[in-house]
Amino acid sequence: MIHLYTDGSARGNPGPGGYGAILRYGPHEKELTQGYRHTTNNRMELLAVIVGLEAVTRPEIPVLVISDSKYVVDAVEKRWVFGWEKKPDFGKKANEDLWRRFLKIYRQRQVTFKWIKGHAGHAENERCDVLAVQSALGRGLLVDEEYEKIGAGLF
Repeated sequence: MIHLYTDGSARGNPGPGGYGAILRYGPHEKELTQGYRHTTNNRMELLAVIVGLEAVTRPEIPVLVISDSKYVVDAVEKRWVFGWEKKPDFGKKANEDLWRRFLKIYRQRQVTFKWIKGHAGHAENERCDVLAVQSALGRGLLVDEEYEKIGAGLF
């Protein structure tokens, strides 16, 4: 099983943000991180999961996502996102662009979720937080195009 640890952060929410993810499979480990100039915490939490799942090159291997985001974990585990997807106003749902991207990759993988309390001494979660914050405060921040195009009204 592949373990995917994730975290996202936005300074000011909305504001500069970033995500951090760690993929671990046996002795192999890969860190993924990126910062954005203007985004939200929820977008970064979700993007960390998406980017991590997209980085999995062997879709036959189950993935356990370990996240401190109730927003992401509850949306999947309580099946809210699948209900949102069926509604005609899904396009007006906050972060709809990322949820669509998530659903596409989620359906190509065998994914389960585990929620953990953030900032509670979990080593991988703490490392993902460091990656997310460093990326949010770093140079070369990307544009979260969908967020900036639609604006903060839906988020």
